[in-house]
Amino acid sequence: MSTISKTIIVGFVAGALSVLVFHQAGFWFTNELGLTRAALYSLRPVPPLGVPAIVSSAFWGGLWGILGAFLLRNMKGGAAILGWILFAAVIVTLVNWFVVLPIKGLPMGGGFRLPGVVVVPLVYALWGLGMGVIAALMRRAYGWR
Repeated sequence: MSTISKTIIVGFVAGALSVLVFHQAGFWFTNELGLTRAALYSLRPVPPLGVPAIVSSAFWGGLWGILGAFLLRNMKGGAAILGWILFAAVIVTLVNWFVVLPIKGLPMGGGFRLPGVVVVPLVYALWGLGMGVIAALMRRAYGWR
């Protein structure tokens, strides 16, 4: 299998699984603290295909994971984990705030209101941590260095 194929597989699986575990755990925790009212593992259909919201989130998480895997492919160990955390907390958050939300007809940054401006980057950082850990475990398990 080619290096490109391995990078795509690792990135997609790490991104999608991390949404299902780390991202949702982050929002569960912020819900418990009373900071958010996020719908966890939502089965609400989302346009245009009507797939459940959690499936859509995992899919998009997988695509972001592919991009992260390519950007961070030469990093190892703690530096790679930090890279994944920063990738999700900074790059993905900024794209969400300044591209995705306006496309959906919502205000940039969700209006930049508290606690969202703090919670979203922190939950995304946790998602990034999960991607980094899952990617490292997959690479080790399959001998994909």
